[in-house]
Amino acid sequence: MAVQIETLEKLERRITLTLPASTINGEVESRLKRLARTVKADGFRPGKVPMSVVAQRYGYSVQYEVVNDKVGQAFNEAASEAKLRVAGAPRITQNEQAPEGSLAFDATFEVYPEVAIGDLAAAEVERIGTEVTEAAIDRTVEILRKQRRTFGLRPAVEGVAEGDRVTIDFEGKIDGEPFAGGQAADFQFIVGDGQMLAQFDEAVRGMKAGESKTFPLQFPADYQGAEVAGKEADFLVTVKKIEAAHLPDVDDAFAKALGIKEGTVEALRADVKKNLDREVKFRVQARNKAAVMDVLSKTATLDVPNALVAAESDRLVEQMRANLKERGFKDADKVPIPAENFKEQAERRVRLGLVVAELVRTNNLQAKPEQLQKHIEELSQSYEKPAEVMRWYLGDRQRMAEVEAVVIENNVAEFVLAKAKVVDKLLPFDDLMSAA
Repeated sequence: MAVQIETLEKLERRITLTLPASTINGEVESRLKRLARTVKADGFRPGKVPMSVVAQRYGYSVQYEVVNDKVGQAFNEAASEAKLRVAGAPRITQNEQAPEGSLAFDATFEVYPEVAIGDLAAAEVERIGTEVTEAAIDRTVEILRKQRRTFGLRPAVEGVAEGDRVTIDFEGKIDGEPFAGGQAADFQFIVGDGQMLAQFDEAVRGMKAGESKTFPLQFPADYQGAEVAGKEADFLVTVKKIEAAHLPDVDDAFAKALGIKEGTVEALRADVKKNLDREVKFRVQARNKAAVMDVLSKTATLDVPNALVAAESDRLVEQMRANLKERGFKDADKVPIPAENFKEQAERRVRLGLVVAELVRTNNLQAKPEQLQKHIEELSQSYEKPAEVMRWYLGDRQRMAEVEAVVIENNVAEFVLAKAKVVDKLLPFDDLMSAA
């Protein structure tokens, strides 16, 4: 087999593969003979169909398979011999300039780039840290109280207050006309819990059971209901029932009800702090890792293979379709989603992937078994039955691959932070937890 390799532009290469026609024809004939042993045709017994009939019916498809197999094998051998790291699948076209008695094919493809990592010691990275304060523990305990609140009828003379559960009828109109989703009867919500738009919450505050009221409401421009987004509606609301919230006292009985083994308030607060510490650790780690990735993206020099960007863009499109399907979007598979919309995001992902891979390779930052085990243990502690969660991770290769990717990224982040100029910043707990 003759092989010719050309450098086209940056990462693009072309290999011209020349194969003897006799090799292709011989393999086609061999496969047709094997096929003839089992093929069926009207008027012939199985295995007795003439080769001319078999060739006429299956010759083209068999030849196509043979050419694909032989060219693919030849390409892999040529790329391996030339020590080329191929990025993406090659584009194969037939070359009409083949010598007599031969078939020639051009395989055009890209190779992985050389990655040059900049001077990390000169790079500046902001590393955040967050403390779990007593106030943060207090707010979490308050959330636990709200999750276990009960409701009782508020006296008729009292109006709706923050935290009350109200039952209402409402009807909304835009320009005097009802709109989809703008009406409900016996609708229940808790005032101040964010279930309703702030204007709606404010409108029912102070109303008494049996009262009705009309008020204007401006829908936000980015409201999820596109047909009403940015428009003003008039709502008629009638309060039918008001129930005041009763929160449990924070005592030993409350701690026991939450499953705290020791059954004390002190143990409850210690357990809350342990869970918050774990959540803060993961969030801080993610924020610092993102800062490191930004630095790596800016300091590294490389050409990004278009084939990998295209593949990543397609993957992001499929991810978007899957998300739409999970949300119950009708005909999610048919929604036109241009891959071009994801090109910038895909290019950044591919670029960072190549940079991270280079750092891992040259600095031995692969995930070690004990690191994987520790990470899974930390993840499982957030659940009621940690042992089952650990088995869930360990029993699936895909899930383990995802864990390995996270651990490798953590290793890279720690490596970069150890070399770069680090600016430490203490981020308030609330700012960390409220960040998207």
